[in-house]
Order: sequence, then structure tokens, then C-alpha cells
Amino acid sequence: MSRSVLITGSSRGIGKAIALRLARDGFDIVLHCRSRREEADAVAHTIAAMGRQVRVLQFDIGEREAVAAALEADIEQHGCYYGVVCNAGVARDNAFPSMSGEDWDIVLKTNLDGFYNVLNPLVMPLVRRRKPGRIVTMASVSGLIGNRGQVNYSAAKAGIIGATKALALELAKRDITVNCVAPGLIDTEMIGDVPLEEALKLIPARRIGKPEEVAATVAFLMADDAAYITRQVISVNGGLA
Repeated sequence: MSRSVLITGSSRGIGKAIALRLARDGFDIVLHCRSRREEADAVAHTIAAMGRQVRVLQFDIGEREAVAAALEADIEQHGCYYGVVCNAGVARDNAFPSMSGEDWDIVLKTNLDGFYNVLNPLVMPLVRRRKPGRIVTMASVSGLIGNRGQVNYSAAKAGIIGATKALALELAKRDITVNCVAPGLIDTEMIGDVPLEEALKLIPARRIGKPEEVAATVAFLMADDAAYITRQVISVNGGLA
């Protein structure tokens, strides 16, 4: 029987690459988007063409009640997932003195509260499966070493790392691994405003990463071979930190 994986924020960028890679690896896929539904539907079409089961959920991960309602309804209809990838997130960069309260709140609410909003309704269903499971969260190099202009984002991503490690302790004896992937500079829409020439000087590999390279790391953590790896933060950043 095939196993399904929920990937939040999977209509584009890293999330899309993860969804396509896991579909290729034989998982059924539950896509998620907040907006841009047509992009999520296009990813679903590609996955269906691979012969995998796929569906799309649409909600804002920052809205607690809406998230719980959507996930509980999906599980009731289709059964619980084998794996969850918490990939959705936002950035609102600015120097800290110029950072508005709104920019602080939206980044913390979406990225850090999103961890609770998505995973809290899913943990007991995962446990009740009485089978191995996988949770992968997405942090960032910013959450490990900080980044100028990203005090809000660094705070949220560092919080995700701490939450991931604590949840890993709670679920380890249930055969459910909980790990964090921390990408560096990856070629997606999110680096549109980054001064690449300056950034590349800081990256030992002297290039930006590909979404597929992050996806390959997530795919390994989802595999049966990764059953003894939990509570870890795996950086995919070309040696940046």
C-alpha cells in the first residue's frame, strides 16, 4: 500500500521540487497552497502523470482553526499521512530599526506558529497509525547563524529548530523521526532581492543551490534507510555555515 506525504507550500520553489522528488520515489502526494491555486494544480497534473495519487489542500498556515479543520477533514476522508514536510513560509526583510510590527508579526505567525498549526492536529493521528512516520521541517541558514535584515526570519527559523528537536524527543519511541533541513541560498523566487555577487563571496561552494538539492535531502530523510536519524538539523548551503 502506498504511503502519502503532505508538503506545505508546494506549488512552487523548494516545496514543488520536494513534491516532485517524493512522487518520483513512489509516494502519493498531498500538495498545499495558500494562494496561486493554478500553480498547485499544475504540479498535481505533473504528479498524476507519474501515476501517483495526488490532491491539493488550500489554506493559510497562519490561521489555526482553518488549518486544523482542513487537515482533520482530509485525514478523515483519506487516512493519516506517513510523512509531513513543513515547507511553507514567508520572509519580510528589513533592517531591524526599520522593521514594522506587522512585518515581525506576519513572519513569526506564518513560520513559527505554522509549525504548531500544521503539526499539532497531525501528531496524534500519526501516533495512532502505529507505524513508522516522518516529519521534516524547513529552517534556514538564517536560523543557525543569523542574517542582516532578517531578525524576524532568523528568530522564526531558530524557533523552528528548537521546536523540531523537542518534538523529536517526544516522538522518537513511536518510530516517528523529526528532522530539520536548513537551506542556504537556493535558486527560487525568494532570493530575488539578494545581491548575489556579494553573497557568492561568502559561500565556499561559490554558487547558489538548486531546489532539487534540498529536495534530495528531504527525500533521504523520508526513506526507510533514515529510520535512525532524528532530532538533526541538516544544512544544505554549500559550506556557508
